[in-house]
Amino acid sequence: MIEIVGPSDSTALILGDSGTGKELVAKALHSCSERAGGPFIPVNCGAIPRDLLESELFGHRKGSFTGAISDRKGRFELANGGTLFLDEIGDMSMDLQVKLLRVLQERTIDPVGSTQSTNIDVRVVAATHKNVETLIEQGHFREDLFYRLNVMPIEIKALQERREDIPVLFEHFANHYAKADKPPITMISGSMQLLIQYDWPGNVRELSNLVDRYSALYPGQQVDLRKVPSAMIPSGIRTIADSNGSDALSTLMTGFAPIDQSVEAGALLQIDASIEPVPLDEVQRVIMLAQGGDSFPEQGMQLKQHLLEIERSLIKQALGRAEGNVSKTARLLNLQRTTLIEKINKYGLSETS
Repeated sequence: MIEIVGPSDSTALILGDSGTGKELVAKALHSCSERAGGPFIPVNCGAIPRDLLESELFGHRKGSFTGAISDRKGRFELANGGTLFLDEIGDMSMDLQVKLLRVLQERTIDPVGSTQSTNIDVRVVAATHKNVETLIEQGHFREDLFYRLNVMPIEIKALQERREDIPVLFEHFANHYAKADKPPITMISGSMQLLIQYDWPGNVRELSNLVDRYSALYPGQQVDLRKVPSAMIPSGIRTIADSNGSDALSTLMTGFAPIDQSVEAGALLQIDASIEPVPLDEVQRVIMLAQGGDSFPEQGMQLKQHLLEIERSLIKQALGRAEGNVSKTARLLNLQRTTLIEKINKYGLSETS
């Protein structure tokens, strides 16, 4: 869509939740256009005070108001021959909307304090995370301006609605944040699956920040979320991992190790591989089956019940190793303390603790 709309000189309106990358799309539209050699000027209409936004957009003349000690070009003039990106257009006041509508129609601007109009050659790309049609119904946005802006609409879906993009975006940001002397970070398959299951309320911006974080913590390494401090993992991902019983159990059975022996401070405590298993024949048999050491029973099995039994067994072992200390047990199992207490109560292990 960007490649189709980009070469057009028509006004475009980008719609999408906060953090979906609307400014990146605007820059891509500019890069695809014949104006690519001209300036790309962004303006956040929600970040500039209302009484200053008119001067920021259209400029002002010396002496037009207190503090105007010289002529100043506005963003429209600065973007002449290029693209002006009006971000968060839904936050623009009604009186400025009227003036913007006139600029889009006449292709001229009136700097504050000027008696003469100035011709401009600018492509306008606007964006908002708000529902513009709702704003129109509420009387907060001009319908005629909406139709003037909405010539080329581009809607960006939230990241949770395009989960197939997550591995590609991860790779893109990993390359972007890679250290000069290190290769980009990668992520093991199981951890990438957790990222794909996560809803990403902060959208692409949140994913970018997470990759930036891990690129700083584990430069050039393969990231395994089982070995990342819980404070460095979004709570939503931790919740998914806790609720995914089979994955959590396979994690516990393999034990933990630092991602890199040189990054001891960023590693979790290891579960001692010498812990003797609880003598439950059925649990041991299921573990062997999961590890490929046994044949699947012809009569089948109650998978959920078996997993619960394995989880109970491992928690009981960890409690024994920690001598009933819940906080230490939680560290051994890489669980939140509150989550562990819930499971202890669920399995009736309180007496053990």
